[in-house]
Amino acid sequence: MLLSGCNTTDIYRDDRYNPPVYWGRHVVKPGETLYSIAWRYGRDYRELGNANGISPPYHIKAGQVIRLDLRGRVPANAPPSRSTAAARPPPKPTPSTAPKPRVEQAPRADASLAKQTQVVSSIQWRWPNIGPVIAGYSSSGKVNKGIDISGKAGDPIRAAASGNVVYAGNGLLGYGNLIIINHDEHFLSAYAHNRKILVQEGENVRAGQLIAEMGSSSANEVKLHFEIRKNGNPVDPRHYLPPR
Repeated sequence: MLLSGCNTTDIYRDDRYNPPVYWGRHVVKPGETLYSIAWRYGRDYRELGNANGISPPYHIKAGQVIRLDLRGRVPANAPPSRSTAAARPPPKPTPSTAPKPRVEQAPRADASLAKQTQVVSSIQWRWPNIGPVIAGYSSSGKVNKGIDISGKAGDPIRAAASGNVVYAGNGLLGYGNLIIINHDEHFLSAYAHNRKILVQEGENVRAGQLIAEMGSSSANEVKLHFEIRKNGNPVDPRHYLPPR
């Protein structure tokens, strides 16, 4: 049965709860993009757009109703799209027992971590910050949909791979100042709790480019919370980033 009311904030504030959400509706607020809404509810942005008759480049506007009870499809071989869709980013995480993605090109042993890259799923990945990892990815117990990296306020946050900024704002509870980058039709990455955002929505960024300053927005300590999502699903970033 269709739930006519909007979903409560509890479904994306509780770390123990893992969407995807297939009920209710969402009323677009100023500053939101289809990417950030899909991220919030654990949906693939292409599938959610298709379900609501929204085509690339996924323009939406404040006050528009996004139905979550509808299921869409992802067109085969859909080209990557860039968001200019501002009205001004969870499904079950991939199980930890799932096979690791194939590494297509390993990092050079003599390269420093800050400059190391590793090609996985045809994307050249690098660490967004070289600070110590203080919390790893977990799909059970205390769920962590990404990894947490420690550092000092103002430390540089860099794009983990080249792509297009599809969200830059603070509209997702629990993420603080957040950046979401679209890398191709399958992969998005997110950078949360920033002190300062240094890029804008719609901007193309290259791997290693400075995009933010580390901070503690919506967090109890200074850190970077970093996620990679494949087709809307959280995956373990350490399967993609160069080994430490």
